[in-house]
Amino acid sequence: MKVSIITATYNSAKTLQDTLDSVLRQDYHDIEHIIIDGESTDSTVDLIRNYASKTTRHTVKWVSEKDQGIYDAMNKGIAMCTGDVVGILNSDDYFTSDNVVSNLMKPFSDPSLDAVYGDIHFIHDGEPDKVTRYYSSKIFSPFWVRFGFMPAHPSLYVRRKVYEKIGPYKLDYKIGADFEMVVRMFCVHKIKSEYLKQDFVTMRNGGASTNGICSHRLLLREDTRACRENGIYSNQFLIALKYLYKIFEFRF
Repeated sequence: MKVSIITATYNSAKTLQDTLDSVLRQDYHDIEHIIIDGESTDSTVDLIRNYASKTTRHTVKWVSEKDQGIYDAMNKGIAMCTGDVVGILNSDDYFTSDNVVSNLMKPFSDPSLDAVYGDIHFIHDGEPDKVTRYYSSKIFSPFWVRFGFMPAHPSLYVRRKVYEKIGPYKLDYKIGADFEMVVRMFCVHKIKSEYLKQDFVTMRNGGASTNGICSHRLLLREDTRACRENGIYSNQFLIALKYLYKIFEFRF
């Protein structure tokens, strides 16, 4: 089966090479890598063009044009996909090991399975061997959505037909559209999924949803809204309880 990996970029020259190299190192070869660039003004496009012209181990598709942000880029990538399974690898993240894709694709031999997810970890830029936070998706179930829990989004791989059925990421969410998508997938459409105990992705600290008090407040509002719009009872207090659990994710 083919897997499509979508990477959204915008002025990502500082970190993108690590992302591209980690895809190249995967021991699973039926990969379609789709890169959606938001018309970068640094050397990002040069990196992408060089990667696409020289890569022979898998298929590379890319486009550079203005967009409405990362979720719009993800939607464009999904629309371009031809793989059986779709995942997202952000431009400042990279696969933790070379067998991530081959391992996550094995469960999809079960035709009734819709999605696979695993774990991720965070680092400070420049300190790749020091784990600052380990995000395990092990406890996730649809019940926990009302408390703001979701599988680690960079570890979530879903059959393309699921996206075709339930629709795109909603662009009126600023940083919570990935959570809203999870609510639709797991609580509304009740997709069948499997957790793999493996560290899929290394993420650098400083993403939009984890950067500052204002971002956390916005995320609380958007996560609550996502539950309500999809018929799941929740409120900001219930969503905020997840931060008590997240304390145990940090490594000091």
